[in-house]
Amino acid sequence: MRDRVIEFVEFKKLMQEHVASIIKDHSVLFMANIDKDVLWNMYLDSFPAGTNEIYRERRYHDCSCCRQFIRSFGNVVVLVENEPISIWDFKTNDATYQPVLDVLSSFVNTAVIKDVFVTKEAAFGTDKNFEQCEDGTVLTWEHFRINLPKRFVTTSRETIASLTAAFRDVKNVFARSLEEISEDAVQTVLDLIAQKSLYRGDEWEPALIHFLSLHRIYHKLSDDEKDNYCWSASINIGGAVGKIKNHSIGVLLSDISEGVDLNDAVRKYEAIVAPTNYKRPKAIFSKKMIEQAQQTLVDMGLMDSLGRRHAELEDITVNNILFANRDSARRITGDVFAELQQEVGVNSKTFDKVEEVTIEHFLEHILPTTTTIEVLFENRHVPSLVSLIAPKIQDSQPLFKWDNGFSWAYNGNIADSMKERVKAAGGNVDGVLRFSLQWNEDGGNQNDFDAHCVEPNGNHIWFSNKGQKHRSTGMLDVDIIDPGTAVAVENITWTDINKMQEGEYMLYVHNYSHNGGRSGFAAEIEYDGQIHSYEYNKELRQDEQVKVARIHFTRQKGIQFIESLPSSTASKTVWSLQTNQFCPVSVFMFSPNYWNDQKGVGHRHYFFILNGCRNENSPNGFFNEFLREEFMVHKRVFEALGSKMRVEPCDNQLSGLGFSSTKRAALICKIKGNFTRMIKVTF
Repeated sequence: MRDRVIEFVEFKKLMQEHVASIIKDHSVLFMANIDKDVLWNMYLDSFPAGTNEIYRERRYHDCSCCRQFIRSFGNVVVLVENEPISIWDFKTNDATYQPVLDVLSSFVNTAVIKDVFVTKEAAFGTDKNFEQCEDGTVLTWEHFRINLPKRFVTTSRETIASLTAAFRDVKNVFARSLEEISEDAVQTVLDLIAQKSLYRGDEWEPALIHFLSLHRIYHKLSDDEKDNYCWSASINIGGAVGKIKNHSIGVLLSDISEGVDLNDAVRKYEAIVAPTNYKRPKAIFSKKMIEQAQQTLVDMGLMDSLGRRHAELEDITVNNILFANRDSARRITGDVFAELQQEVGVNSKTFDKVEEVTIEHFLEHILPTTTTIEVLFENRHVPSLVSLIAPKIQDSQPLFKWDNGFSWAYNGNIADSMKERVKAAGGNVDGVLRFSLQWNEDGGNQNDFDAHCVEPNGNHIWFSNKGQKHRSTGMLDVDIIDPGTAVAVENITWTDINKMQEGEYMLYVHNYSHNGGRSGFAAEIEYDGQIHSYEYNKELRQDEQVKVARIHFTRQKGIQFIESLPSSTASKTVWSLQTNQFCPVSVFMFSPNYWNDQKGVGHRHYFFILNGCRNENSPNGFFNEFLREEFMVHKRVFEALGSKMRVEPCDNQLSGLGFSSTKRAALICKIKGNFTRMIKVTF
């Protein structure tokens, strides 16, 4: 019998090591749906003949301690790539125990997952106990024993049944959502959000994008993998995604999936979420309207014109460019394009006293003798990034008011910036000095953060005086209390430099109400077109204050930072270029509506195509304001078509900086020709 005890001790040790190894990278365990009494009897009956005989009154391995362990922990598994791994999935060289392991492993792993394993106990089983015999000797009985790390042990006051039911509820709704909501329905709703046609739709955009990615993974799996995938994925996705079918947006998704007319589905959704006097800013277009627009294109022979792509240097002719450096000129005639080297970061303040010329003077008097142009790409120019767009089929008829098939798209990613989110929330972003706060980008931080400023005279700008313009013209105009699932912003802006107080400004963030959020915040300070960006990635405690910056302001010198959080202002990579650097211009041209000596076809734009500039987004193929008048009867459909015909990124695109003749702007240029000079071109 002593040999048998030694064998079991080794068997138990191997199990403990196996369990420790399979749970080390997991935070959640699962339970297979099996009859625990059947599992126990299977354990006893699987020993080879002669190794589990009657000892005294019961079989040797039949004890209450091991029975309780197997009933409580024997069906526990982890999921790895949707496959279960049970506590019995390990090897031993022992001929007595390996057959038992094989039988139990097969039984547990072929069962479906029943629930998340939730426990308030830190250990299962009894390690050993002792029996004193009549002759005075003491027998040591070994049993199964597993100790669990703290992360698996709940301290909740709720019952185990209610906790497992909550996990099970999310998983079941998530599984139904994946089965009953179509990918087309999700994409349709995302399109409506992009069109700004869905009331409060932008609040659901992050959750929908996340759900769509999970949906695509799910429908690539085999039927045998899908249920386990739902269990694994549902653990950490949260209620917004996990129970998306049960939310208001889920009603819309379900209706679209079931074939309900899009207008009717959206009206039903709006009846749930929108106020009674709500008027949709953009009409929803119907299938019939799409068919009519499509027929118009067919009748005019323009279906081939819809496909769009980034323009490349070979697409344009010498007649439509005003300047090309030597390498670009060779590229136009078929030579290989040589990549130029960028210079180190430059401070634009260095060039405050350079010669200032208008764009008209530049075109008439400077450009004709210029051989190379380099422009200083400043942070303030990020919204001016532009891409030239060409038709996929080169000889297709133009859709536009001008006589060629080229169009352009300015930086589409700017809509995701903090500045644009503040603007969308009603905040003023055009003042002298701006302090903006943003949080809840992942939809999981419902804390109530507040932006504060203490001005030089001690005046305090904060939520209690929201909407009040102070003597300094400073005002907090956006105050978010309950972020929900949306990205939250707050904003303070000063609008008149002559009324701002000179002296020290204290800008900080206060966690007014901690509602479970574990993430931090981002902030921006903008002055004179320069944006200073900050990220604070730590959790804020209840009532905690975090100083973003202490700045000193004078009308003569502007703002100077006394202290601040680490800032990412100096330079950043945008469209594969470093800001605050001189960038070589490969081609300079008018916008396509002024090619071929056309005049009066909309506003003129000036495009500085930059070497190595790469738009990594997918801009619209065209915009309604570009289209010929005969398409305006279908403008709602064409607005959607423009977003559908998105342009895929490519390496050899013509992208750079664009400036409109109707908007004030300035660009510092390093010009080489007969001699080198530095100028500031104004538009």
